[in-house]
Amino acid sequence: MLGTNYYLTKIIEAFIIGFGVAYLFGPISIKLAHKLGVIDTPRDARRVHKKPIPRFGGMSIFMGSMAAMLIPAGMNANIKVAMIGGALMYLLGIWDDIKDIKPIVKFGGQVLIASLVYFLGIRITFIGSYLVAFEGTQAHLILSEGVAYLITVFWIVGITNAVNLMDGLDGLAAGSVAIMSLSLAYIAYIHGTRLGSMPVCIALVAVAAGCLGFLPYNFSPAKTFMGDGGALYLGYMLAVLSVISPLKRATVVGALVPMLTLAVPIFDTVMAMLRRALKHESIMSADKGHLHHHLMAAGFGQRRSVVIIYGIVGIMGEVAVLISRELYKDAFFLFMIAFLYLCIIMVPKKRAKGIKRIITQDTSDLEKEYFTEYLNYERERRRELREAAKAAAEAAAEAEEASPEDPEDNGDNNEKGTVE
Repeated sequence: MLGTNYYLTKIIEAFIIGFGVAYLFGPISIKLAHKLGVIDTPRDARRVHKKPIPRFGGMSIFMGSMAAMLIPAGMNANIKVAMIGGALMYLLGIWDDIKDIKPIVKFGGQVLIASLVYFLGIRITFIGSYLVAFEGTQAHLILSEGVAYLITVFWIVGITNAVNLMDGLDGLAAGSVAIMSLSLAYIAYIHGTRLGSMPVCIALVAVAAGCLGFLPYNFSPAKTFMGDGGALYLGYMLAVLSVISPLKRATVVGALVPMLTLAVPIFDTVMAMLRRALKHESIMSADKGHLHHHLMAAGFGQRRSVVIIYGIVGIMGEVAVLISRELYKDAFFLFMIAFLYLCIIMVPKKRAKGIKRIITQDTSDLEKEYFTEYLNYERERRRELREAAKAAAEAAAEAEEASPEDPEDNGDNNEKGTVE
């Protein structure tokens, strides 16, 4: 059995290779985007950027993470299957970046890739070990082939699209996925020697390294976007690697760890689907109701909005780590803090009537409210400045009138009177 030091060396190698390759491919992806015409032009109010930006940066993430998984030789059969599906998902995203395919076609491609991965052996086959065991016994509930297929495909496609929806601000998706990947990697590492999850740890570190190597080109102000190629690839890798991770004990750990780590994109996606359903719109339609849109509407700006979401993602990652170590009380309090922040972001500043209005709140309305408040604040501030300036001028005039006459002027006047 290979020791921890061996795998630690491989983890470090994977990080260095992934970061270095991704960083080197950043400028290459930008040049290639211009040659292929893969440019994101702001065509609607939903987009935050104001000028055309290349959107081929997913190539940097893909090349970096793939190289990091291949070279350190920490793979097993499941990791190889995950890489095959990742390559196909990346190609699907590239196709969408270049040809702008219909959402239903892209969704169908995701289902096909998830189905292929399932039949190649990566699947959720039982949930009994994810449930609470009584008095040390294990109550396994083996899923039928059809149910296992549906749950696996739903998980992979759902997380893939959840990460894709996060890609709305400069650096948001790349940084968040890096944090989530490192959280899952740490969990795999601390349980690795006992549960055999070191290959999964190396793969997750490779994904995080690819994101971090790309981030210098993507953080605000962005030089390039990852595009659907990068976003779909990252979402897929997170979903599949979290399924491979062998945290399958007779506790709630196995189910909660990936769900808590990915809680922010899951929460945002569920809210988006609920919001669009309540507004009688297609769940695939785009809108301005995501977490980052609410933060932008509140006036935080791109960088601060992204860092705020980083913080929430990091808290949820720590919650998952605590859950994996069965520190449930500590995890609960951290979870409540993160949930409180999410509620603060989503609930409108002005009191809303009913939960439906809170969920369907459009940030365009919020932007108008905040802009109106800003105008009122500026109007009041300038009025106070004018009143202060007027009061100062009146005080200066009164002081001038009350001051004694100049002695030299009095002398001149007296001399003039004497001469006369």
